[in-house]
Amino acid sequence: MKSGLYITIGLLISIFSFAQKGGKYKLWYDKPAKQWVEALPVGNGNMAAMVYGDPYQEKLQLNEGTFWSGGPSRNDNPDAPKVLDSIRYYLFHGNYKRAQILADKGLTAKTVHGSAFQNIGDFTLDLNNLKEIRNYYRELDIEKAIATTTFTSGGIYFKREVFASIPDHVIVIKLSSDHKNALNFTAKFNSELKKNVKAIDANTLQMDGISSTLDGIPGQVKFNALAKFITKGGKTQTSEEGISVSNAHEVMILISIATNFTDYKNLNTDEVAKARKYIEAAANKSFKTLVQNHLNAYQNYFKRVDLNLGTSEAAKNPTDVRIKNFATGYDPELISLYYQFGRYLLISSSQPGGQPANLQGIWNNSNKPAWDSKYTININTEMNYWPAEKTNLSEMHEPLIQMIKDLSETGKETAKTMYNSRGWVAHHNTDIWRITGVVDFANAGMWPMGGAWLSQHLWEKYLYSGDEHYLRTIYPVLKSAAQFYEDFLIEEPAHHWLVASPSMSPENIPQGHQGSALAAGNTMDNQLMFDLFTKTKKAAQILNTDSDKIQVWNTIISKLPPMKIGSYGQLQEWMEDLDDPKDNHRHVSHLYGLFPSNQISPFTTPELLDASRTVLIHRGDVSTGWSMGWKVNLWAKLLDGNHANKLIKDQLTLVEKDGWGSKGGTYPNLFDAHPPFQIDGNFGCTSGITEMLLQTQNGFIDILPTLPDEWKSGSISGLKAYGGFEVSVSWENNQAKEMTIKSGLGGNCRIRLPNEMKLSGNTKLKNAEGKNPNPFFEIPETPKPLISDKARLNPVEIKTDLIYDFPTEAGKLYTLKWSDKSSERQSETKSTYNKN
Repeated sequence: MKSGLYITIGLLISIFSFAQKGGKYKLWYDKPAKQWVEALPVGNGNMAAMVYGDPYQEKLQLNEGTFWSGGPSRNDNPDAPKVLDSIRYYLFHGNYKRAQILADKGLTAKTVHGSAFQNIGDFTLDLNNLKEIRNYYRELDIEKAIATTTFTSGGIYFKREVFASIPDHVIVIKLSSDHKNALNFTAKFNSELKKNVKAIDANTLQMDGISSTLDGIPGQVKFNALAKFITKGGKTQTSEEGISVSNAHEVMILISIATNFTDYKNLNTDEVAKARKYIEAAANKSFKTLVQNHLNAYQNYFKRVDLNLGTSEAAKNPTDVRIKNFATGYDPELISLYYQFGRYLLISSSQPGGQPANLQGIWNNSNKPAWDSKYTININTEMNYWPAEKTNLSEMHEPLIQMIKDLSETGKETAKTMYNSRGWVAHHNTDIWRITGVVDFANAGMWPMGGAWLSQHLWEKYLYSGDEHYLRTIYPVLKSAAQFYEDFLIEEPAHHWLVASPSMSPENIPQGHQGSALAAGNTMDNQLMFDLFTKTKKAAQILNTDSDKIQVWNTIISKLPPMKIGSYGQLQEWMEDLDDPKDNHRHVSHLYGLFPSNQISPFTTPELLDASRTVLIHRGDVSTGWSMGWKVNLWAKLLDGNHANKLIKDQLTLVEKDGWGSKGGTYPNLFDAHPPFQIDGNFGCTSGITEMLLQTQNGFIDILPTLPDEWKSGSISGLKAYGGFEVSVSWENNQAKEMTIKSGLGGNCRIRLPNEMKLSGNTKLKNAEGKNPNPFFEIPETPKPLISDKARLNPVEIKTDLIYDFPTEAGKLYTLKWSDKSSERQSETKSTYNKN
């Protein structure tokens, strides 16, 4: 009966619902969600819900950020010291299979491979007395972070609004209608886990339960979920099933969820008292007050950045239709929406004091999710936070920074137990308990570089803020990470370079390696070591400390293997030339040096830039969703905006059904499809679009460096750059028209312009010469690459003019406008290296 009624949905549109359809920052649909990847996400960094919008049975699938399986645990393998030397011996002598067998037995965790982020359960509203549904509409307004569902039934207009409040720590649901006494429903909690559900009074429903056991670790995380009903008119009645509301005009439901989680070591919080504290405080506020509190907090973050790429007729269609049609009809507003949706997800899943966004952010409907929805720190967790600083969401970075500090403590025991080393180490995966041992199996988990990559975020945050107090708090973590590799790196026999062994290039198996991914001296490892030691050294110099360590770190840097260009003209992934041009593996780990690092640049390392392009051509564009998100950033760094734009189009390919597959894209609700859902694809693409419009890693602020031909006119405001600068720019006909730069810290501002511009006021632009005197833009010089005699490289031509300096004062705003001077002169270009 119900499915038949939905045929009419979207066909008969009232004037009222038509007027509210769509908008610049709205996801909207003309039918309810039938599957999880069609539901709409709301979250406040601690609690989250997926809203289905079914008129007859509304469902909110609920998550709480600290609700994980198991309990405090470790996964170090104490047998590691017995096998480490043998594994290294076999790797250096080409017996990779034997090294892998030993690593699986002696290095990989014996039983504990990490806990799983779990699903609290569902909150449902049964409204089976409704008549035929007409004029159906649902939306997620990401400018307000409110999900709304409207429809008419029996001539009555019904409206539901849902949001997750950051300041009031509750999920708020408001049901209303344009007729009195029209709201009738039964509310229920349910969960697949062990739980108890009861009405604790006539207006409050409670569900409590406990997490599940995994890898032999008993579930120890207790949760308490409360739903409080505040009605206008009508009455409430309790039953074994839940709470029934009858003949109400308006109902506000507050949901509060808390667990006994205190930190990764302790489970001693009173979850019942915590949940009640939040819900009782919120119950004393009106819906209007709760909405205003919510908007004040959320929009403080969201409205810092605005992107406008133009409008299109396609916006009149539901969002899933727009995604489906995107490949055949240009829809610039969908790109803007997708960009801001990434920022919306980061605000909603990562708040100060909470947990970092995991593999699915904070939204997960399974108690056995793919990859346990953990923190995969060989790319995915880091990618989650690529947009944080540059898109003006620095506060959202804080949960990751805190997790890195936690890992620097748990990782010390792993370093000592497994490698007899000082400092701290983490491998390719961790969880809420901050495990740092080897997860899964050697071909995936034997990667002792997680601490090195995560540490880059500590330094990156400093480059945007210039906060020396913050730098002082994270310097011990950087130093400790470096200490581990001081002890762990080993001299390889052929060239006497210092290399990480055993390790791997995530998660790829090279040809001729006997089916083993294990190797020594992988390119990504070397790039990470270079960054870690140079940045730790720089931090020590800024803080005027540990001067005795500088020479130690300089010596290690000088002994790291240089990057190599192999026989196909490709940047080698491994120390040996093992690359296969037919390899289309989703990971492109050796391009870390291009992005997110800046060791490979069009302006300083043109040979390596061309070799990186060759890698991307070999790997191809089609891949998993998160991999395409990474490639948008990489093509942007290659200064190829049209190819980056092509990757965005590939990413915005509709994947209609949830489940496993090899080709990525986007689900109807704009979630990234690995498939299945992984949120890092969303964050990666938001970062990539930013890199197309503003880059800051090459020693200057690069304005519109990678503008695609299709993005003829538009504007972006509020982006952040190194050195505390905030940049806004508008363009027409692919030419920058006006730009403002706000200086947060003062100092020299070096910019690269896409066309000639004039600086307003008395301050003058002068041609840039030499190194940028602003220390936040310093680029450490990398060793020259080793190039195979068989390699064939192509020359790259880039503009070397239009790079200017001007002095700034902290707090001042500087405006640049288009100058027709550009029409009077030809842009100078030169080949940055000679043809072979």
